[in-house]
Order: sequence, then C-alpha cells, then structure tokens
Amino acid sequence: MTITMPTTVVEGIQLIVIPFRPDAVVGTVGLPALLQLVPSPKTEEDSRALRYASGAVRRHAEVRALVQRMLKSTRKGRNVTSYAAYIAAGVNGEHGSGWSTPPITLWLDGSPGAISDELVPGSGIRTITVLPASPVVAIDGETQVAAWHELFDDPERFGTTHEKLSAVRVPFELYFGLTVENARQIFYDRNVEGVPVTKNLAMSMDQRDIGTQLAHRVAETVKIEHDGKIIPFAKLVQTRKRQLSKTDPEVVTLSALRLLVITALHGRRGLSLSSDTVRENHLPDGISAEDAHQELVPLLSRLITHLYPHFAAHRAVSAPAVLAGLGVVVHQATSWATGGTRLDVEELLRLLEPVRWEREARYWDGIAASANASGVLNFGGGAKDSGGRVADALLYPDTEYGRKIRGW
Repeated sequence: MTITMPTTVVEGIQLIVIPFRPDAVVGTVGLPALLQLVPSPKTEEDSRALRYASGAVRRHAEVRALVQRMLKSTRKGRNVTSYAAYIAAGVNGEHGSGWSTPPITLWLDGSPGAISDELVPGSGIRTITVLPASPVVAIDGETQVAAWHELFDDPERFGTTHEKLSAVRVPFELYFGLTVENARQIFYDRNVEGVPVTKNLAMSMDQRDIGTQLAHRVAETVKIEHDGKIIPFAKLVQTRKRQLSKTDPEVVTLSALRLLVITALHGRRGLSLSSDTVRENHLPDGISAEDAHQELVPLLSRLITHLYPHFAAHRAVSAPAVLAGLGVVVHQATSWATGGTRLDVEELLRLLEPVRWEREARYWDGIAASANASGVLNFGGGAKDSGGRVADALLYPDTEYGRKIRGW
C-alpha cells in the first residue's frame, strides 16, 4: 500500500503586497520574518562566523557582495548601534509619533516561488511567496537592517523586549527578476542621484535637538513690528533652506539662528559642535535643558530685538558665521561661562553698539567674508572657518579686526 502524495504547495515566507510595476511590490513585513529573509550584514562580514554558517547564508553573502558596500570600518557600520538605540526608543514610545524609519529596499535574486491572484478583486493586493534560501538583499536601508538585527539579538541592552519587537511591522519595497547589473544600478541611483539634505539643515528640523528647540523658542518670543503689525520674529525665519535668496521675505535662516544658540551655549567650543546633535547630556556641566531655556531665551530675545533693524535691512548680522561669532560673545553673559571677560546684558549691547553691520568689504572682508576684485562680498564661510575671527573682532574693539568692523 502506498500513500498518495499531497498536492504541490509552495512553501516559504508569504508576504502581502501591492505591485507598483511588474517586477516590484510594496508592503509591510513582521520583524521576525524580515530578519529571516535578510541575514545580518555584520555576520556576513565576519569571516570566522561565515566559515561555520549554513550554505544558504554563505550563498547570501556572495550575492550581497555583488550589490552592497562593506559595513565594517565605514561610517555606515559605526551608525548601526546608535540607529538601534533610536529605533528601540521609538518602539518603546519614547518619541511619541515623531519618529520614523524609511522603507527598506529589497532585491530578490530570482523570482518569487508563487504569486497569488488578487485577494480583493480590483485592489491589486496579492501574496507572494519567497522560497527558502532565496537570497534577498537590502540594496537600500541596510544600516537599518543591521540595526534591527542588533536590536532583536539583544533587546535588553537597548531597554526593550522581544515581545514589543515581535509586534513591529517594517515597510519595504521588493524588486525581483532583476539582473545583478540592474540591482547595482538601483543601489547607485538611491545613493547618488538624490540630492542629500545638508547636515545643518537636517539639524534645524530635529525637534528633539535642544539647539533647535531654543532657536524656535527665541524666534517665537521676540515680537517685532513688520509692515505696521506686531508679529513674532518666527514669521521672518526661513525654516526650509540653509541660505536666503534675494527674493526671500525672511531675514534669517533657522539653521543660522541655531548656530547662535549653540555657540551661546558652549562658547568657542560650540564652533566645532555646530553640526552635532545636541541632547541634554551634551550641555555644559551642571546645566539642564530647563536651565538653558530659562537663561538663554530672554538673553537671546533681548539681543535679537536690539539688532532687529539690522536683520530687517539684510545686513551682515544674518550671516551664519557672524551669528556663530556673536553667540560666542553672548556666552560671556551666561552664568556658566568659565573663561574670558564676563559680561552683563547691558555691557554686551554697548559692546555691539558701534559695530557696522553693513555688508561692505571695508568692514567684513577677511573676517566673516571675502571680497572679489569688484569688492562684492561673499559670506559663504561657515562657523568653523570664520566664527572665531568674528568673535574676536566683536569682543576686542582695540584689535585690528575689532576696529575694522567698527569703522575706526
């Protein structure tokens, strides 16, 4: 007697997806299934671990090497642990709704084992089945995949649990049936063709960054007269771009205002921290976020109110390097300043009173800007390049630069 064999069933990981072109779909997948589909990049770059890995994992590592860069010894690799910590905080609810991870771009080397009919007629929703041992590689978002692996391997290290992580669904797009050359092209396009956001601009959008918080608070606190109306200074702060154009109605960028805050917090040290994220543990010793808010908001509000006519006239005061240097001077009026000449608010304003803020070479060339042969100034230098010279010129009126910016 023989047993009748069952009807052929394709076994593997089933994904519910919606196609957006004949060879690509989008969907979400439970985290445990994602980690089964895409092995840890760190493991695949560990030659000792790979020696004892299964044939499927070794095959996956070979395919991955065709379309991905090395994780080890790169900035990408160094970001994995901090990314895992960020994700864990999000999963734990610490960021509220203000957090996100981008969809992961996956490439299946080959074709799905099966594609179902539409689950709901006319919706496009289907299931596809990825066969066991079919190599699936993250061609964009691999740092995130590595972070999810690190998090799932040791959730307690990041203050979360397997139960919370197992409930997570991760968005993805999946390409299949593409050649290695096409997969490489997608990797290139995703990493090169897009215009990356500058780090300073990205920082200005970070609502958990204390520098950004303070810049927003100061801008909302200052009230100025504009076109016959009293409005918050925030109405004249450009929040989307790093640089102002001649046609912009705004008078300063948020990223430049944040530079003022960072150097007011840290003094000269802030010049090298201008593009770093500032959390509470990065504040000066003994200073809490609340301390910084209580002291800097009124101090910077008074300063901006005093200098508003120069902002409104689009003078040098709105240049990032000038604001960075100005923040170093403001730092000397804070209770936590540890070096240099201490100032009170009135002394600070008297020190700035004679400064010539006009955008003219005779005042700012060689300090915060460079002049071309026609005498036209370029304030393109950043905080690190020019902020220190500006600070010295503002703080020390009797020096060469100090006399120059005052027209003496």
